[in-house]
Amino acid sequence: MNPARPPALSAVGRALPPHRADQETLIAAFRDLWAKQHFNVDRLEDLHRAVRVGGRNLALPLEQYPALDTFQKRNDAWIRAARSLGAEAVRRALETARLPVEAVDHLFFITVTGIATPSLDALLVNDLGLRADLKRTPIFGLGCVGGAAGIARAADYLRAFPGQAAVLLSVELCSLTLQREDLSIPNIIASGLFGDGAAAVVLEGGDRRPASPRVPRVVATRAVFYRDTERIMGWDVVDTGFKVVLSAKVPSLVRERIRGDVDAFLAEHGLDRSRIAHWVAHTGGPKVLRAFEEALELPPRALERSHRSLEETGNLSSASVLFVLGELMDEPRGPEAEPPREGDYGLLLAMGPGFCSELVLLQW
Repeated sequence: MNPARPPALSAVGRALPPHRADQETLIAAFRDLWAKQHFNVDRLEDLHRAVRVGGRNLALPLEQYPALDTFQKRNDAWIRAARSLGAEAVRRALETARLPVEAVDHLFFITVTGIATPSLDALLVNDLGLRADLKRTPIFGLGCVGGAAGIARAADYLRAFPGQAAVLLSVELCSLTLQREDLSIPNIIASGLFGDGAAAVVLEGGDRRPASPRVPRVVATRAVFYRDTERIMGWDVVDTGFKVVLSAKVPSLVRERIRGDVDAFLAEHGLDRSRIAHWVAHTGGPKVLRAFEEALELPPRALERSHRSLEETGNLSSASVLFVLGELMDEPRGPEAEPPREGDYGLLLAMGPGFCSELVLLQW
């Protein structure tokens, strides 16, 4: 009997909302509010510039945000925008994979920036014409680690049902969570770092034939939970919505833990870091990316796609690592862009609330 083939990542579809603002425009929009409440506006502006984000796409036009003065208004706006953007990302992914919508057996949905019951995946059953017997798994609260975790959970499902196809959808509208009155350092950094976007990944079980033979397969996955670190990152749910928890210890935790976790994971599969040709890391910010590079002793430009995604769109929370994956699977772009070759290994990794990490070993 032939061993079962691992699930394949057949396509990634990405969608950004149409309202684009460069970082200086966003700083100007905050300036008057900051000046009323803080004596050192220049320091706050410096924090915005330090995150190395050139601009971001926003769920709404910039002038509509001041009216969102309650949790309900923000969340209602999230449902409307997320529904449209999520459908766009799924359609693009299915089109690229050449998979008809009626072939989708399971829809996994990831977010940390809004809530809905029925959940957004249920709303998309009608919007996209998905089957009535579709299985749905909505997942809330994983933050930046969610994209990697979603791929891992969908791949686990397809190992049990190798003849089926699944879609993972991540929609994050971080701008709709912003607490404008909160002038804490974590909130100021978050307001300069996080952006809005959606990404969908088509996964096919090993018994199916992917649209292209040059797509990566999910060889193995690993989740690592770091005990007693729940205040490193997350939300405090307050009357006005989601108030960010973001510790300055995140880069230090990356340096302390990620090397050992990656080495142990790869060793289980007879590999080491030198065998990884393609690194796909979530865009946690410049300090987090540098921590990945230093801890893993990565070669120059190994995380260039992650740096570029951060500059172009900001940190898209759970969608960020999927945007980087999508660029890797697209046509090569930039001086570092070598297309994956048959047999190449890749490692997709992300960290987020818990605090925890998710590792996904890929092979083309």
